[in-house]
Amino acid sequence: MTYIIAEPCIDVKDTACVDVCPVDCIHPTKSETEEFERENKLYIDPEECIDCGACEPVCPVEAIFEEAAVPDKWKHFIQIDANWFRGRKG
Repeated sequence: MTYIIAEPCIDVKDTACVDVCPVDCIHPTKSETEEFERENKLYIDPEECIDCGACEPVCPVEAIFEEAAVPDKWKHFIQIDANWFRGRKG
């Protein structure tokens, strides 16, 4: 199981979740300047996420959900996050 960042993050990209993630699985970070500027949301790496939930309560726009709890209207973000990392790894 993993966590997903859904639609409320679009054009917000608050990085409180990045700061609390113990395994650095949320990207792009502000230090990844080019990617951070290009993307309109943040993504959680489904292979790296340890399902600790630290990111969920700090999200100011309530965009982070446990995979099983993603609202139906945002289920497609499960694949969006996975695809983003698949493309990044190459």
